[in-house]
Amino acid sequence: MWIILPGFIAGFLHVLMGPDHLAAISPLAVDNKAESWKIGLKWGLGHTSGVFIIGLLVLLFRELIPIDLVSAFSERIVGIVLIGIGVWGFQTILRTKIHTHTHDGIKHFHLFKPKIGVNYKNHFHTHTAILIGIIHGFAGSSHLIGILPALALPSRVQAAAYLLSFGVGTIIAMIFFSQLLGIVALRFAEKSSDLYKKLSFSFSSIAIAVGIFWLLF
Repeated sequence: MWIILPGFIAGFLHVLMGPDHLAAISPLAVDNKAESWKIGLKWGLGHTSGVFIIGLLVLLFRELIPIDLVSAFSERIVGIVLIGIGVWGFQTILRTKIHTHTHDGIKHFHLFKPKIGVNYKNHFHTHTAILIGIIHGFAGSSHLIGILPALALPSRVQAAAYLLSFGVGTIIAMIFFSQLLGIVALRFAEKSSDLYKKLSFSFSSIAIAVGIFWLLF
């Protein structure tokens, strides 16, 4: 169906052109370097779910539900969540211990983070990414390039196909971005503890800055 490709492209670009999307996921991806792609997958699934929920409500109750109020409220929540993620990123890297040693004349270091349990950490990342994705799906520009074009299509089948391809595009784009971040974080961690800490601090600072912007504007 011809509508699938435009929907996929719109979803892919929607992720990469949204600084709030990238800022939200970056601290989580850097902290979960080895499986960072899963963070992107969970965010994408959450985002797609949020867009689908809003789209379904608009189709069924477009006269009754104040979608603009839902969007505005969700944007404020996104701002608060972004600030929270940034603060969490600062706390995580500040609590990280660095052990340095020399082996065969080569200096090595290892990062030791607070022992909160691997399963707890994975659940935290997973649930946080899904939650942020859902809230993002409720907020702002998702309606413009995800839902409004679907409403303009002549049939519900085409509208559903557009929304589905839009969701697939967002998922693939965020998996790509998260995995790229994970690779960069691994390289930084292998080369220099200082570089890795600066990377983490930078992404956490960006998350807080974007969150404040969303709250104020």
